[in-house]
Amino acid sequence: MFSFSGALNMIESEIMAFTEDNYQNNQIEYNESWKLIIADDEEEIHTVTQMVLEDTVFENKKIQFISAFSGAETIRLITENPDTAVILLDVVMETDDAGLKVARYIREDLKNNLVRIILRTGQPGQAPERKVITEYDINDYKEKTELTAQKLYTAVLSSLRSYRDLNIIEMNKVNLEAIINNSGVLFETQGLVSFSSNVLKQLSILLANSYGSKNNYSFSGFTLSLVNDTISFLTGTGDYKVLPDFSFDTFDAEITGRIKHAIETKSIIFGNHFFAGYFASELNTVFIIYFTTNRDIVETEKNIIRIFSTNILAAYDNIILNKEIIDTQKEIILTLGEVVETRSKETAYHVKRVAEISRIVALKMGIDEESSELIRMASPMHDVGKIGIPDAILNKPAKLTFEEFELIKKHTTIGHEILKSSNRKILQAASLIALEHHEWWDGSGYPAQLKGTNIHIYSRITALVDVFDALLHKRSYKDAWSIDQVLEFIKMGSGTQFDPDIVRVFLKNIDIILKIIDSYPD
Repeated sequence: MFSFSGALNMIESEIMAFTEDNYQNNQIEYNESWKLIIADDEEEIHTVTQMVLEDTVFENKKIQFISAFSGAETIRLITENPDTAVILLDVVMETDDAGLKVARYIREDLKNNLVRIILRTGQPGQAPERKVITEYDINDYKEKTELTAQKLYTAVLSSLRSYRDLNIIEMNKVNLEAIINNSGVLFETQGLVSFSSNVLKQLSILLANSYGSKNNYSFSGFTLSLVNDTISFLTGTGDYKVLPDFSFDTFDAEITGRIKHAIETKSIIFGNHFFAGYFASELNTVFIIYFTTNRDIVETEKNIIRIFSTNILAAYDNIILNKEIIDTQKEIILTLGEVVETRSKETAYHVKRVAEISRIVALKMGIDEESSELIRMASPMHDVGKIGIPDAILNKPAKLTFEEFELIKKHTTIGHEILKSSNRKILQAASLIALEHHEWWDGSGYPAQLKGTNIHIYSRITALVDVFDALLHKRSYKDAWSIDQVLEFIKMGSGTQFDPDIVRVFLKNIDIILKIIDSYPD
């Protein structure tokens, strides 16, 4: 068995000199610590090792010593502390090869390839260096008789440096995978506000998982949109969750200065605890991120942000281009709806009123924002089928004959045929509304005599709003009704022509609806 007394005599004076040379001011505040397991069955080895290394500081982190006195205890402790940086591992403990079994278990069973294993033996004959270093995945081999204080310090510091570098490599790999995975969310079809919220969320996740991060770190940030020199708040998180009135003139001068610098340089700028990012789309709109944390943003994290930012820009371009397509679709649909209404001698504002009121009713019915917006965009096409109806019938001031009415009823199926082939959500919804907006709740409408909830909710809402607005305004075949007459007609039609739930919501919100009517007068 290795004799500690000889080694102690040899390094005792070294320890005193060494620790004096490496003395650290006890008043310094250190960040976290490096875990080091001392695995040896001799108490004295633990004592002298801690004496040599107790004042060691690497990258502002001291060493936390964990003692194990057997192979079994070492396995338990490394399992409980997988973030251990270094193990000083004795070969001979409860068995002649206990340390070797521990080394194999760490690599093969625990799959821990990061911890640095320094094998220390007092009986090199039982574990020859060449054989051990070849057959076992260890990182250093030391004989206790020749392991001076300086050599021990050098071996441990070198191992800490190696452990740090391996962790950086591993974290870079993890972060690159996270960037790839998290970027997928950005490329999902979504509105600008939802996109902005996801950007802030994914940035928080990336930085929270980055090298050295702990749960006690916090993040705050917000996003802005810059269009034609007009800046608007999009969304925020943390301290900036509610920030609707952002202005360069009234907001925090230091923060606005940073944002202006990012805009002027058209780049991402970093400070110790913040970064400001500038992202310009091909359509001359700018997306701005301001993000802060309660700790320093290290260089590794800056690189993560730079890489992630390329995906932010690509996704932002997609959002803006998609918005441009949708806006173009809206304009075409609204224009086509206006052309149809103008041809039938009705005001073009009819379709705008129907669109805006339909959206409000949908929202008040509890329909989600996206679907309510879809109704607003699609409802102007409800009468597009009138393109196929002769002018003489469409604009006849007198009562229609039975045959003429049967012909005009075909505008529902004509509109459906015009729109049904498109795969676009807007036109699919418009096709449905065009077909069903004259169906009645009791099944007595046309063209298919659908009843109740077999009529799509989009069509039921548009049907009521279309009738309401038509009655309230002058047409070639009738004068405008008073608001009281129109509301009485709506009430009378509840449960027969109209969905009673929609009628109830409509009447409850009549003040809002009348404001929309006033906004688009004939």
